[in-house]
Amino acid sequence: MEQKLLELIKNEDKKNPMTDEELSAKLKMRRDEVTELRLKLNIPDSRERRKPYILTEMRKIINQNPSVSDRELTRILNVEGYNVSRTAVTKLRSLIDSEETVKPEKTASPNLDPFSSIIGYDGSLKMQVQQARAAVMYPPHGLHTLIVGPTGVGKSHLAEAMYRFALESGKFQKNAPFIVFNCADYADNPQLLLSQLFGHVKGAFTGADTNKDGLIERANGGILFLDEVHRLPPEGQEILFSILDYGRYRRLGEVDNLRSVDVLIIAATTQDIESSLLLTFRRRIPMVIEMPPLDVRPISERLQIIKSFLAKEATRIGKTLKLKPEPLTAMLLYDCPGNIGQLRSDIQVACAKAFIANLNSKHGDITIGLEDLPAHVRKGMLKKRIKEDQIGILNHELKFTPKDEVIDKLPKEEEYTLPDDIYLYIEDRYAELSNKGLEQNDINEIISGELQVRFQNFSNSFSRGYAINKQDLAQMVGEKMVHTVEEMLKVADAMGYKYKEGLIYCLAIHLAATVSRIKAGKTIVNPQMEKIKKEFEKELAISEEMSKIIEKEYEIHVPLEEIGYIALYLKMMSKNDSYEEPSIAVIIVTHGHVAKAMADVANGLMGVNHAVGIDMPLDRSPEEALEETLAAVKRMDEGKGALLLVDMGSLVTFGEIIMQRAGIPTRTIDRVDTVMAIEAVRKSLLPDITLEDLAESLSEPKHSTRYAKSDPFIVKDKAIVTLCLTGEGSAQTIERFICSSIPDIRDHYEVIPLGLTKEGNIGKIIGDLQRQYEIKAIIGTISPGEDYNIPFISLEEIINGNGIKYLKKILGIKSQDNPLSDLIKKELITIANEETTKASIVDEMVDMLKKHGYVNNDFLLDVYKRELMGATCMEEGCAIPHGLPQNVIKPCISVCVLKKPVKWLEGNEVKVVFLLALKEDNQEAFAALYKKIRSKGFIDRIFTADNVETIREVIIDD
Repeated sequence: MEQKLLELIKNEDKKNPMTDEELSAKLKMRRDEVTELRLKLNIPDSRERRKPYILTEMRKIINQNPSVSDRELTRILNVEGYNVSRTAVTKLRSLIDSEETVKPEKTASPNLDPFSSIIGYDGSLKMQVQQARAAVMYPPHGLHTLIVGPTGVGKSHLAEAMYRFALESGKFQKNAPFIVFNCADYADNPQLLLSQLFGHVKGAFTGADTNKDGLIERANGGILFLDEVHRLPPEGQEILFSILDYGRYRRLGEVDNLRSVDVLIIAATTQDIESSLLLTFRRRIPMVIEMPPLDVRPISERLQIIKSFLAKEATRIGKTLKLKPEPLTAMLLYDCPGNIGQLRSDIQVACAKAFIANLNSKHGDITIGLEDLPAHVRKGMLKKRIKEDQIGILNHELKFTPKDEVIDKLPKEEEYTLPDDIYLYIEDRYAELSNKGLEQNDINEIISGELQVRFQNFSNSFSRGYAINKQDLAQMVGEKMVHTVEEMLKVADAMGYKYKEGLIYCLAIHLAATVSRIKAGKTIVNPQMEKIKKEFEKELAISEEMSKIIEKEYEIHVPLEEIGYIALYLKMMSKNDSYEEPSIAVIIVTHGHVAKAMADVANGLMGVNHAVGIDMPLDRSPEEALEETLAAVKRMDEGKGALLLVDMGSLVTFGEIIMQRAGIPTRTIDRVDTVMAIEAVRKSLLPDITLEDLAESLSEPKHSTRYAKSDPFIVKDKAIVTLCLTGEGSAQTIERFICSSIPDIRDHYEVIPLGLTKEGNIGKIIGDLQRQYEIKAIIGTISPGEDYNIPFISLEEIINGNGIKYLKKILGIKSQDNPLSDLIKKELITIANEETTKASIVDEMVDMLKKHGYVNNDFLLDVYKRELMGATCMEEGCAIPHGLPQNVIKPCISVCVLKKPVKWLEGNEVKVVFLLALKEDNQEAFAALYKKIRSKGFIDRIFTADNVETIREVIIDD
């Protein structure tokens, strides 16, 4: 076969070589066998075999007509016999362009767009540049901006471009200052740092012998760039509040003199802003620009950056630089964690080594070879094969001449989630399991297992470094609670207990809910109490002493069950030993490139990092995949074995082979999909589940095979099933409630009540009904499971009204309810009794929504970004600011009626503000509100209303 394959390729049409599929037809072999044989003989694929011929033809055409378009070039090539697409031609042409000699660029024209000096300004950084322009141009004085990104991505360069843009656009005076201050320079001396920034008066501190101006004053009328702003101490951030809000501040040591300043602040940080900056500081910076790391930017932009650096080095050295294809490939592909700053440094090292080697040479040019690169850069060559499709084949060296000046186009250099109320979770889960008829012991066992996983995941999130800082923590739970927990931890210290740093956050958040619960007289239940008494004696004794602190501070009695929770947190966050129940390893292995994606989705949804994905490309041998899978099983096994989820083929045999070679219990399930992966991860974390149980639960036949399929050609009557655990009588009660809520429902649907205790095998009953009826929904006190592919609505949802709405939606019944009535609440309506501003209105309205749990912390920034795109005021005298649906926790509309019209945009004033926090399915409500706003006299009726009740009546009145 090898000889036949070589013969076929030797005689093939060089302009259109045969694909592996075409070769398999001629050789009467499977396509994957042809691919394997071709790789064994080191024969490139059809595209690579054609590339040298088509490149030669393209160079000839381009040399004759350099301005030929890609469309025309594609047409000519097809006439010449190449069956090639325009996309392929465009890629190949970019490869030819990269082979050309690089000529240094001329000095920038005075009128050149300042942002065009940034490589990628019209590519991967297009959005960042748009944000920067908007921040500078926003009336009246621009928006204070925070630039976020890792070291070396170009934050300072972007800030300088914003300054130049402000000058050339006329936004600032031509002599406006640009003051740069690196907060890290004085981080070890906060007093000196604040003095440098804000100035001081004589006698403000020891050594302050005279009055001193600060950088804030020097930046008046221009821009102050605060680099590494996370090194600014909290008191410094607080002093900035007054400048950010009102343009006023005091020097260090001043009491009476309040100074005014007009300055645009641009700050930059490499840190996670959620944990390194005060929440009150972050919320005052409306524009946040995130700069991407180098490794996520296109290869073409990295190539431009490399060329620009080398052109600049050629000018600095005064000699022509030549770069061979191999070092260029390495530079394009190596891991560069320091981003553009590190890339420049590595290039300068290579240039210096090549320059030294050239000192004794008679040749004037300096050639950079692979040997001149630092070792970590040379490792980029290892990625050549897998990323060749991105960079093509580089055969020509690049050349850089030092003839002219070069434009310097290059830089000079997560929200945490609070846990649910654990007690509310226990109550809801207890009620749910009780309604299913489970015994008390079974309920305790299930809840104990689930609690253990929840505690572990929450504790791990802090131990992995995701904790918030203490200032933010104090804003969430109060300074008193933070102080109390610190005192409690001193007790643990005194008793010699070693714990992880994140314990303070776990306990503070948990105990804040505990105190509220105890003061409200609610019972605390701990299903794991017996286990804690037996297994955590040491932690329980320490917790008893710790609890005395919180009893004294809050004048409450802490019950033993709560002390047990404190003990559980101590154990979870112990430095001496991490208390973790072993889990079943989950390994996903598939052909192609989907296993890792499945594992990422499953881990992300479950909030863990448990599943491992192993991809097996078609050009990879099964033996290699087996070895990697074996290594993963050995690494992941915690004593409970491993579950392999595979797609097909030889992968099905991996489990048995691994069990023989490693002695680790292994089960294999084939035909894996993402839903199966998610379910496997969820169940594998349960403390008491066995490998056999897990495999069996995932192998159960689906409802499509358990019950007879419906005949699509038979027209069935439509039905709704009401279901109750306690009997048919309760199901009939549900039936009557639904019929009274939707009076005409019996005209179109059968309503069938079922009782679990009377009917027996509910699965068989529903299966039989599906043969006779098209069941649109099941409504009741307990879900029959997911095997029927029928929507389930709980009785609780029906009672609170949401279930009826959902049922109407399922049945296609258009609701006659006013869609605004559920969205506009009295507590979200305010009447401004004082004169105010647009910014304060937005801030206060969003604060109110966050306080009542309608939106998250990112919603405020959404609103400001939307205002940048175009102010949301209407000619009727109202404004409708809004944020993105993904930052809305539960939908609502907040209303603010102003004492006096406020300028929202130049030439536009508003009297009423509707702040919209809506989801995608609230379109009907928005349409209703918009229609009302456009109706004559509507805004005036709201503006003249004198109380909240009247305002709401005017809005929701039909």
